[in-house]
This record gives sequence, C-alpha cells and structure tokens, in this order.
Amino acid sequence: MPAAERFVEDDFTPVPSPDWKQHLAGSGALEATGSTLLFVNNSTSSRDYTNAQIDDYQGLPRGRLPWRAPLRMAVRARFSHHAGELQGTAGFGFWNDPFMMTGRRLPALPRAIWFFYASPPSNMKLDLDTPGRGWKAATLDAKRLPFLLLTPTAPLAVPLMNIGPLYRRVWPVAQRAMGVNEAALEVPITEWHTYFLEWGEDHSRFSVDGNTAMESESSPGGPLGFVMWLDNQYALVTPWGKFGYGLLDSTERQWMEVDSLSIEMG
Repeated sequence: MPAAERFVEDDFTPVPSPDWKQHLAGSGALEATGSTLLFVNNSTSSRDYTNAQIDDYQGLPRGRLPWRAPLRMAVRARFSHHAGELQGTAGFGFWNDPFMMTGRRLPALPRAIWFFYASPPSNMKLDLDTPGRGWKAATLDAKRLPFLLLTPTAPLAVPLMNIGPLYRRVWPVAQRAMGVNEAALEVPITEWHTYFLEWGEDHSRFSVDGNTAMESESSPGGPLGFVMWLDNQYALVTPWGKFGYGLLDSTERQWMEVDSLSIEMG
C-alpha cells in the first residue's frame, strides 16, 4: 500500500520542536542557539558513554516506527571538527534501533538509510570499495531474504574473507544480499552543507548541496525511525571476522550544529 502523506519541518527557532524525544548520556547535551540546535559532547571518557540525540521512536515497538518509503529528507548541518578529528560516531537518517539503545525491544538485524560518520579506530567495512570509517552516505538491510539465506554459510565464508582474492570475489555477493551501498563524502564537514536523502521503495539517492553523492537500485525495508546524534562510540565489524566496540576519550568540546530539518513521506 502507498505510504500515507506526512510532513515534518523544524528550523529550531527558537528551540527544537517538542515532538522530538531526547536521549542524553554522559556529558552529552542539546543546546538551542535560537536559530540552530547544537548536539554537544563535552569532555568524554572511555569509561562513560556520551550521547546527544533526538529521535521519534523511543517507546515504540518496531512495527509502529513512523517512516516508510517513499520519503525525502533534507538537513543543513556542520561539525566542530574535521573528519578524522571528530571523535565517535554521528549522523542523521533512519534505522530500526536494532541494539535496544532506546527501548525494551528484542535485538534485531539492522536496517538503515542515513548519513553516517565514524572516527578511528572504527572499522565498519561493509562496502568493498568504501572505507570502514569517515563521513558517508549509506544503506543497509540485513533483514532481506537473500542475506538470511546466506547466513548458514557464514562459519565457512568468514575465514575465507582473510584471503584477498577470495574476499574481492565473494564479499560483493554478501554485500548485495545485505543491501549495502556506501559512498564516501568528500566535503569539509566543518562547513555548512545541505544533505538530501531520497528513500524509494526500490531505489535510494543521496546528494550534498544539490550534487549527487550516491544512487542505488536497492533500498531498505521499513518501517524505520528518525535519529540524529553525536556520541563517543567506535565499532569494528569486518567481513573477515573482526568485531569490537568501545568508547573514546576526548578533552575537547565537540558538536554537530543543525540549522534545518525536513522530512516528507508519501
């Protein structure tokens, strides 16, 4: 069935819409400037999780998450530090909150379509040709049937991914099955940019300042929830079986500043 029409717009003047739910942890803070919203991580510690986040899915079961394709999102944003210097992860877009971060849901396989940033030492190497860290456009749907059919082969396939020629030949099959599409965004993130995302039922498109950054003929299923955040996490997820998670120290105040946000579904 076609998605019902829905439109959300927020210019954060003088404060963010009360419709957004907040998730703050550690030294994370949301600071309204009167015309923008700052997502702030003050001095952070590897002993404590820090996060500044708004979303629209806290307390909802996954079946009631509010967004489906077709949908368009536009965000105007900038960051305090250059890519590689900004510590942790950050971004904005849509996912299914698979790891129980904001509610008592069972864990789930991840689905996402978003603009996503990860600093060193993160290495989420899901796309053969795209670095596992940095600022990127990305889609993922590990709940797709082709990937579920491949999962019984994982105990054999993961060790083989350590062999370079086999990795380059075999991993694209798994990547397509998971609906993974990524593109590194070569823009200075400390400057203002307008980020546009189009989530279609069988395609996706990302652009920055009107310039196409990535187009894909696959797209994640829904429903998904909207999230916008800055935290001090890192993660390791590689085809050759390296997995890990941790938190990062930073003695500097870091922020993501958002000037406007719009989402239109239908």
